[in-house]
Amino acid sequence: MAGSIYLPLHYGKAPPWLLGRMKKLAKPIITLIIDEFGEEEFFERLSDPIFFQSFSNVLGFDWNSSGTTTVLTGVLKSVLNTPDFDIRVAGGKGKEGLKTPEHIVKFADELGIGNKAEELIEVSRLTAKVDGVALQDGYDIYHHALIFSRKHCVVIQQGMNEHNRLARRYHWKPSDFSAVSAEEPHSGIIAVRRENAVMNLVARDSRENRETILDVVRDGTFRRDYSKLLSIVRYRESVSVPRRIDWKAIERAYNLQPERFERLLLVRGVGKGAIRALALIADIIYNAEYSTQDPAKYCFAVGGKDGVPFPVDRQSYDEVIEFMRDAIKQAELGNYEKLAALKRLQTCFYNR
Repeated sequence: MAGSIYLPLHYGKAPPWLLGRMKKLAKPIITLIIDEFGEEEFFERLSDPIFFQSFSNVLGFDWNSSGTTTVLTGVLKSVLNTPDFDIRVAGGKGKEGLKTPEHIVKFADELGIGNKAEELIEVSRLTAKVDGVALQDGYDIYHHALIFSRKHCVVIQQGMNEHNRLARRYHWKPSDFSAVSAEEPHSGIIAVRRENAVMNLVARDSRENRETILDVVRDGTFRRDYSKLLSIVRYRESVSVPRRIDWKAIERAYNLQPERFERLLLVRGVGKGAIRALALIADIIYNAEYSTQDPAKYCFAVGGKDGVPFPVDRQSYDEVIEFMRDAIKQAELGNYEKLAALKRLQTCFYNR
């Protein structure tokens, strides 16, 4: 598999004619997948970054843009948030992402699962906190969407790095509404490159660090340990310690005595600075190291032309292409639409 695929930041909007075409094509393909393979399979596919990317391409949106995430999410909202489907899409880009909780309450009632709304809201909050706070990879989350039915859910988020003008997308598929873990939680992260300076507290190798963080919070030693940390790293330019800490948030966490790292993340006011300081305390003072490995699993730059190269799972790419090819052929589309979609699918990964 040769060629390169990039995901630069894109600030424009898809033209109305293209959105109309994408919605027209999306509905029969989604219907076919659900009817032939089942609702769970549709959610499995959405949790796959490569499927998500190829689906956008098949519908006609330009591959070479971070807009893939926001535009396809918008298309899914238009198609799925209707009486024709028992699946709903909450959230979106920017301010729409902040409305996710109210969207969840509304759509959960529509699906007859109003009693599950709080669980889904916690899924939304925790996934946002993990990718925005526990995984510090240099990308700030600006798009957050929760797609859910009565039994399944998927979270799709996107972060941007304004410095290098790149984006990356995070996919989650919790096993159920109340089983979101902060350890190795992603079904996939798709990026142009792997970053070097990463604080990855979601890695399995960071488990001891997370447990030590909880000990520091519950024992009430954070302020003392923080002062000691500042003294130790005073002359270490390579170590960046946050200078502004929300002490009220730390006090709230102490009073709550969280038993799990996930509960700590959900404490109001506990953000990047506090978690970074706690992780450094656990590492430098208590010798509980954290992982610095970037967890990105799929690469846009096939072959690693840009940034740090890393292996591409070609079998996954090929399997997605074959699945999409079958879905297009069986969907209720005209011959011209099928041929055009198949041609776009072929250029997703090849001849670039």
